[in-house]
Amino acid sequence: MNRPRTLYEKHIDSHTVCTLDDHGHVLLYIDRQVANEYTSPQAFSGLREAGRRVWRPAATLCVVDHVNPTAPERIATMPDAGGARQVSYFEQNCRDFGIELFDVLDKRQGIEHVVAPEQGFILPGMVVAAGDSHTTTYGALGAFGFGIGTSEIEHLLATQTLVYKRLKTMRVTVRGELAPGVVSKDIIMALIRRIGAAGATGYAIEFAGPTIEALSVEARMTICNMAVEAGARGAFMAPDEKVFAYLRDKPRAPRGELWERALESWKRLYSDPGARFDADVELDAGELEPMVTWGTSPDQAAPIGEQVPDPALESDPIRRQDLQRALRYMGLEAGMRLAEVPISHAFIGSCTNARIEDLRDAARVVRGRKVAPGVRAMIVPGSTQVRAQAEEEGLAQVFREAGFEWRQSGCSMCLAMNDDVLAPGDRCASSTNRNFEGRQGAGARTHLMSPAMVAAAAVSGYLTDVRTLPLEA
Repeated sequence: MNRPRTLYEKHIDSHTVCTLDDHGHVLLYIDRQVANEYTSPQAFSGLREAGRRVWRPAATLCVVDHVNPTAPERIATMPDAGGARQVSYFEQNCRDFGIELFDVLDKRQGIEHVVAPEQGFILPGMVVAAGDSHTTTYGALGAFGFGIGTSEIEHLLATQTLVYKRLKTMRVTVRGELAPGVVSKDIIMALIRRIGAAGATGYAIEFAGPTIEALSVEARMTICNMAVEAGARGAFMAPDEKVFAYLRDKPRAPRGELWERALESWKRLYSDPGARFDADVELDAGELEPMVTWGTSPDQAAPIGEQVPDPALESDPIRRQDLQRALRYMGLEAGMRLAEVPISHAFIGSCTNARIEDLRDAARVVRGRKVAPGVRAMIVPGSTQVRAQAEEEGLAQVFREAGFEWRQSGCSMCLAMNDDVLAPGDRCASSTNRNFEGRQGAGARTHLMSPAMVAAAAVSGYLTDVRTLPLEA
């Protein structure tokens, strides 16, 4: 145990209850879990059928976020019958098993991966699991988060443990200064483009380097959130003074002597000098430009100044076929300039990019401008508290005056499980994390980009390099 260890190894070693075999399987203790109304019903039903209780109710936080409507005026009624049943059963489960619930009328409601950090429910050094792949978001706080399936949710609720297989480790070091208009979303999109949508399969990624250290905590969350789109089962960064400052006054953060003791422990959460990684990747932030996706996978992306690629130039026949299918679905032709692709919708929201800093970035672009004719533009804050803060700062008024719909919090059009759905052929500039076929609605076309880039597309009517729009001082 005296050898240098990676941060990932420190997390797993400190939470291993016992080793199960010689193939990397361990019984892993889980500190916290977050549950939503969409992925948890079968797990609770399994507990009921087996007559089991939840082992540590206080370790679970339940949030309604996937199926709830985001109409400007919030109501408790779910307009969709299926969604209503899910929410009703979710509420019943929380009552029966003694778990805290943020329902749709709670002032703390929001998307789970926005709400849990802003409440201080996630702390450095924790291992966190949830029934959502973007649980990797919590790595920005120095925690280790990963998504699990419904059967694993049941096991976790019953035992506070999971059977877990150790991952390989990948270090992604980012150096250089980001140019104006280039943000953390562009860093992670550039990485996914480089290593591929399966490039980090079987790995936990540790992001490091001076560029990462210079980012805000919320910007780091965007990177950890989307690391799963490269296949990573986990992603994190060593916690630092920015993380500690972010957590200090959160409602559920330790206080007094407990805070000081926690800080002593958190400051040891880093990869030891000389620790070995299974893979190393380096990015030069100074070479990055604002990114957009042109296809139907997050790795089918390019800088906004480039053109739609030509499948005929791809030597691999399988990849060529994938490119051809993507372009057919997206209604694009090889050689088209990305900056000339028209849009019908603009959406700013999701657990990737709907925090207060994201809304500030978008508002700087929107201020003094109007949404282009024929474009429907929506802002869905990541939580009710983010929404309230944006209203206090005057951001909501900026968006309304420009012609954006200012809506309530929820997952919304990220995955189109409520009434926020695109029609076939609609083309959306989106701050979300996935652009799969049908992700935002059957036949709908999604282009991923940063919130500021979405705002630029909304006011111009087509994919636009945000750097070409002068901003007010």
